[in-house]
Amino acid sequence: MIKTTTIVAGISLVLLATACKTKDLKMNTEQKESVSNKKEVVYQVFTRLFGNKNTNNRPWGTIEENGVGKFNDFTDTALQEIKDLGVTYIWYTGVPHHALIRDYTAIGISNDDPDVVKGRAGSPYAVKDYYNVNPDLAVNPANRLQEFDALIARTHKAGLKVIIDIVPNHIARKYEGKNNPEGVKDFGADDDVSVEYKRDNNFYYIPNTHFEVPDTDKPLNGEKNPLVDGKFEESPAKWTGNGSRMAKPDRNDWYETVKVNYGIRPDGSKDFPELPVGFDTKSYQEHFDFWKGKDVPDSWKKFKDIALYWTAKGVDGFRYDMAEMVPYEFWSYMNSAIKINNPNAFLLAEVYNPKEYRNYIHLGKMDYLYDKVETYDKLKDIIRGKSLPDGLSNIKNGMTDIEHHMLHFLDNHDEQRLASPEFAGTAQKGKPLMVVSTTISTSPTMIYFGQEVGEAGNENGGFGTHSRTSIFDYVGVPNHQRWMNGGKFDGGQLTQSEKDLRDFYKRLLNFSLNSSALMGKFQEIQTINRQGTKKYDSGIYAFTRWSDTQKLIIVTNFSWLTRSNFELKIPSDIIKKWNLKDGNYTIKDQLYTKSSIHLKVLNGEGKAQISIAPSESFIYQL
Repeated sequence: MIKTTTIVAGISLVLLATACKTKDLKMNTEQKESVSNKKEVVYQVFTRLFGNKNTNNRPWGTIEENGVGKFNDFTDTALQEIKDLGVTYIWYTGVPHHALIRDYTAIGISNDDPDVVKGRAGSPYAVKDYYNVNPDLAVNPANRLQEFDALIARTHKAGLKVIIDIVPNHIARKYEGKNNPEGVKDFGADDDVSVEYKRDNNFYYIPNTHFEVPDTDKPLNGEKNPLVDGKFEESPAKWTGNGSRMAKPDRNDWYETVKVNYGIRPDGSKDFPELPVGFDTKSYQEHFDFWKGKDVPDSWKKFKDIALYWTAKGVDGFRYDMAEMVPYEFWSYMNSAIKINNPNAFLLAEVYNPKEYRNYIHLGKMDYLYDKVETYDKLKDIIRGKSLPDGLSNIKNGMTDIEHHMLHFLDNHDEQRLASPEFAGTAQKGKPLMVVSTTISTSPTMIYFGQEVGEAGNENGGFGTHSRTSIFDYVGVPNHQRWMNGGKFDGGQLTQSEKDLRDFYKRLLNFSLNSSALMGKFQEIQTINRQGTKKYDSGIYAFTRWSDTQKLIIVTNFSWLTRSNFELKIPSDIIKKWNLKDGNYTIKDQLYTKSSIHLKVLNGEGKAQISIAPSESFIYQL
């Protein structure tokens, strides 16, 4: 019996079952296929860290000390390696020009005040100019936009699609649109600052009150800087990005940003047209038609123009930061306009309230939301010994109607690294989580750069601390740098275990891209095995996936201590749905060992002898 305190890593067994005998495996005709015919895989990369070859990692280090990656580091070779990993989209995180501490006044960019910037490299979610890109990322900062245009072209040439961030809820405290297209006014340019709220103001104000810098640790770790004086000129003060209405925000507030006004009055009521009843079933075209001629708040128009600007440049989709802090009516307005211009746009939103999922999908016209607070959190609890895996089935079944819209991930810039001691403990122990996260639903899968080579986020960047790769500092990412191998992108400096891990990710992700069963039906076999199978240890979790042409049995052991040996039961209703007759079926591994096991069907029920070793995974196929 596996103790709950030891269920922190493990093994995964994926059995892709198709009969060796000549059998008719037709799926019941009344069962519909999923809304899409293939998996998508998103590779999130923190753009300024990807190509950085410098390994100093001095806390609070400058670019000269710690280095920084550039757009040009994404070479044809690098992009091809990412694609070959089993990726369809790259999310280039931190592209729009955000506040940072570096002097670019020679090219017309004002200096940012360290009193209202987090870290030295700055938060990518404090955007300073939406019509240009981060100058740190360019070899020639004056030509930074052209260098990003070239990256879009290279990415498309490699057969990949491009996602960037849009952060509609808040912008940098010092926003300066130096690159606005003709006719586009800056945020706040026409605001009436004498009142707290007006529908067409871009911000909320605290009239007749000056902004005060919060009580924080010394900016830049106490380094001398002419702008570090404990002051920042903002009068009247604006609401802070997380909604704080204090002129002096708390140190834990998003004090580097200001809240954007979308026509939500301070009492929470809506000051704009609302969608009619029944619009949750309408198409994006019908949503677009609804908003034609409607009088909407000015901030809506500004962000729609921003999105369409990047769409016109060839960006294939957007990841929306903290989308639930913006009303879903706005999302209907903007997303339908994006879809009119590009029906295949990939629209991903950070939403954490399960009660609002369907509103943001059906009314806000989002393609995908983070499946963080349910699947991700459950998997994290399992691997940390806080929960048994049985509840995964309830989560999956509870989201059956929207499962395809719930993007799965185990690692991103906000979360603790999968391989960190605070999460799975090692990359090897994260394997069963990755198999389940990838195969349990029809949703897209996302990985974060370095995850595939076991990056544990051990560095303290300065403002950012260990367990998360810092998004505020100039740092190197050690495991990723070993794969990068000085720009060869061949894994030449990886250890053997890191090479094996990347090979695991490569085979799993590519399998998911080509599996019709993973876009088909799901049924758990956990209950029947938990109740009636001897030696079915507490760390085991099993389910089935299938389509017309492919049948899968997926078995995962979240324990990493011992090998498990048991007889897996496949209930009669699944055997019937798969149209399997009594007999013996050979199911052969395609992922690892090329070994095979036997599925025996007798009296309409199936049984297979399973032997699962720690950290082992298989895909068996006829």
